[in-house]
Amino acid sequence: MFETFEFETLTAPQASVYFALIIGVLFGVLAQITKFCFRRALVGEDSRAAAGVWFTALAVALVGTQAAVAAGWITFDDHRFMISDMPVLAIAIGGLLFGAGMVLTRGCVSRLTVLSGSGNLRAAVVLLVFALVAHMTLKGVLAPLRTSLGAMTVDMGEYITLAALPGGMWLWTAILAVAALAIALRSGNGAGMLILAALIGLLVPAAWVGTGFVLFDDFDPIGMESLSFTSPAADTLFWSIASTSIAPGFGTGLIGGVILGAMAASLIFGGFQWQSFENPRQTGRYILGASMMGVGGVLAGGCTLGAGLSGVPTLSVAAIFAIAMIAAGAKAAQFVLSQGDASTAAPSATRRPQQAA
Repeated sequence: MFETFEFETLTAPQASVYFALIIGVLFGVLAQITKFCFRRALVGEDSRAAAGVWFTALAVALVGTQAAVAAGWITFDDHRFMISDMPVLAIAIGGLLFGAGMVLTRGCVSRLTVLSGSGNLRAAVVLLVFALVAHMTLKGVLAPLRTSLGAMTVDMGEYITLAALPGGMWLWTAILAVAALAIALRSGNGAGMLILAALIGLLVPAAWVGTGFVLFDDFDPIGMESLSFTSPAADTLFWSIASTSIAPGFGTGLIGGVILGAMAASLIFGGFQWQSFENPRQTGRYILGASMMGVGGVLAGGCTLGAGLSGVPTLSVAAIFAIAMIAAGAKAAQFVLSQGDASTAAPSATRRPQQAA
């Protein structure tokens, strides 16, 4: 469709950067206001409200994405989510690592990108380490680990998508969307917050359609992409240090837009505040978590947005499996940390009466 616009100087890959910048700014603004974060929805103190926001976005993303498929605008037949040989071991290990890592850093990558724009230097450092380790796993010294684990696959045949199951595409879309909305409606969020969350969800099909239909060009094709942060973070880091050699892509525009949008929202509506690490132990914890997310995001095939908010609406079994393993990793890590905190607090509690006496 892109050639019908008859741009003389702008190519489809160049247009995708500007398009991603717009999508990123919108996501950054909305995510800053709603505090959109999958970790908070799982293990945060306000997990019920956070889950309402996240699952509202997912429900809208599901319906919007499958409506675009039904309209014939996009197809996921050749997408990486739909490979019949599913790397089950890589997804399982990657998901667990990513989930545990986001608990250690107190935020999924999308949330940390937003926080980076609002002055949180801890989040900025985590984002840099995450991007570096993700790039190492994609193309660097950790690539053999990725290829070794990725070689262990299970042939899913046509059942790599829920659309292949009895009932077809719309039945499973309805089941997932209704389940997500049920969580959202019981979250205690007001209508205004849920509307903002729905707008986040609309960005997912908008990005799929934008890159897969509107910007489609037979002579200069681009990949069909939506909201994701693992590969985009790695690409942005690589472009930042070698911009004279490589051109920016959709991911670069997305990351830049999210940071700009979050910064604008935090300055306009309040919330911008410089923050840094409190001590070396906290620094080490965050760097460890960032590294785990970097490896895990690549192995799992995406982060909480790439595999979750954008992946699940494709009805990919691999994406659903990945977000389930991320959730399991987060829950397990939170349990271990809470047990450690309890054991540390117990001796202190027993000593206090003796000191008072």
